[in-house]
Amino acid sequence: MYIVSTPKWLRAFYPSLVWQIDTLQKELYLTFDDGPHKTVTPFVLDTLKQFDAKATFFCIGKNVDGNKELYKRIIEERHSVGNHTHNHLNGWKNSNYYYIKNIAVASERIGSTLFRPPYGRIRKSQIKSLQMPDSKLKIIMWSVLSGDFDISITGEKCLRNVLKHSRQGSIIVFHDSEKAFERLQYALPKTLEHFSKLGYQFKSL
Repeated sequence: MYIVSTPKWLRAFYPSLVWQIDTLQKELYLTFDDGPHKTVTPFVLDTLKQFDAKATFFCIGKNVDGNKELYKRIIEERHSVGNHTHNHLNGWKNSNYYYIKNIAVASERIGSTLFRPPYGRIRKSQIKSLQMPDSKLKIIMWSVLSGDFDISITGEKCLRNVLKHSRQGSIIVFHDSEKAFERLQYALPKTLEHFSKLGYQFKSL
């Protein structure tokens, strides 16, 4: 079970995390988790290019190891990248020591001050460790979850999730993963088309 639009009470419980961008402009922030993927990520990049859109890719370290040229392409096309751990770890199921160490391993491949916890699951103690006074790390969450990872819904439902809940400054989650691809293929181009017609720009974090 998951919540498509992040409720205010949850944002208030984790006030140091970034849930949306405060802006008066018609801007949206597309993010893609779990790549790079040899098939899905090129589709995403090609689609973004059609709409002159920028995005942020939260990459898994081991996937960067296996797709170095693709990771390089993400950066060359002026998108942002973020750390998504080296092995897609659930913070609730791993010790603080192992979790932080896994993030550090990923950071050797991913040069970024942005971090997103896989599944959105991170303990307050882990947040505290990552946000030490000398740390420049920003923990990025989201305001809209497309649900493209959910094999029980259609691409049409995934699109409706995004169109219904997105507002200016929304951080929207998609996945450049094989599991999400069927729904992503349908929802991403239509999301870009819909909001572009309304005068929105798509920015990277």
